[in-house]
Amino acid sequence: MGDAFIRHIELLGYEKRFFPSQHYVYMFLVKWNDLSEKVVYRRFTEIYEFHKALKEMFPIESGDINIENRIIPHLPAPKWFDGQRSTENRQGTLAEYCYTLVNLPHKISRCLHVVSFFKVRHDDMNPATDSQIKKPEVFFLPKDSKKNPTDITGPIVLQTYRAIADYEKSSTSEMAVKAGDMVDVVEKSENGWWFCQLKNKRGWVPAAYLEPLDGPDESEEQEPNYAGEAYIVQKSYTAVEEDELTLKEGETIEVIHKLLDGWWVIRKDETTGYYPSMYLQKAGEVNTSVKSELRNRSAPPRRSTIRNVKSIHKQGRKQISQETYRRNSKKYIQNQRNVRGNFQNKANVIIEKNEPDDKKPKAQPAVPPRPSKDLILNRCTENTRRKIL
Repeated sequence: MGDAFIRHIELLGYEKRFFPSQHYVYMFLVKWNDLSEKVVYRRFTEIYEFHKALKEMFPIESGDINIENRIIPHLPAPKWFDGQRSTENRQGTLAEYCYTLVNLPHKISRCLHVVSFFKVRHDDMNPATDSQIKKPEVFFLPKDSKKNPTDITGPIVLQTYRAIADYEKSSTSEMAVKAGDMVDVVEKSENGWWFCQLKNKRGWVPAAYLEPLDGPDESEEQEPNYAGEAYIVQKSYTAVEEDELTLKEGETIEVIHKLLDGWWVIRKDETTGYYPSMYLQKAGEVNTSVKSELRNRSAPPRRSTIRNVKSIHKQGRKQISQETYRRNSKKYIQNQRNVRGNFQNKANVIIEKNEPDDKKPKAQPAVPPRPSKDLILNRCTENTRRKIL
């Protein structure tokens, strides 16, 4: 038999897991050309990374050269925090995506990238568990949704955002928008550029110029993490605003707040400030040609620099002042130092308590009494007896 390939992929549902922390995985029934059927489990972030790599492998079919040639289906980017509702709502999109993927030309649907991603892994057979933590909760897709893949959902539903100000594009890959335009977001990149479509136009738009229709988008952003994540500066940047930092390529910093507009709050020693996320790379990650190409682009504009903003919401986005970032960051660093200091002090106390016992002179053995004259005469040798006579 020839090389293995996938005949069909069916989404069964998803699992809510609690180890090592609460997360969600999708369950897929993969049917192979040898008539075998295997169940595999994948997180949505894994699926999205697989999707991005597939687009890079087939730039023509992904529409990077000419959007009219795109046959690889769209897949919306994951949210910062994926809860159960978003996991459940995304099932239709994923089912449609898998159905389209398997029916693409063989050079795509049967390529090694696709085959390898859906092969059974060790974790699929033996997922990591902890006896002290409750077992995963399983949520199956309704049976009537599986009869016909095209009945699971209509076209992939994209999130609609509204432009809050006019934006003039500065390159052919970008898209100009006017205040009030409603755009569909196809892909959200953490560098602050989002790929959008407006009628027959498509291109990258700064996330700072877009707002969700149902209110400020804090729910999509992570909370500040003052413990910080180590990142390496891949491209130098000179601060323009007072609350930005100037850094050189190769410096190591800590990211403490990831914001949707692509300007992250970072910490260098005890100083905090904004820096373009597209010029940073997580410590330990491998540099790729795609990431290098992105860094050649200009950083997206910040929300605070947009003039003539026209929002439809009465309540604006919550903004954390740079002073708050600095104060909380210094407080965290000081707490960590105190914890380390207390630990060291405890260690020293233990050593000091042990030292007096070590320095005490050890007890000397008692000197035995000298034997009597009669005892020597009765038990010792002739030579010894002569010495006392």
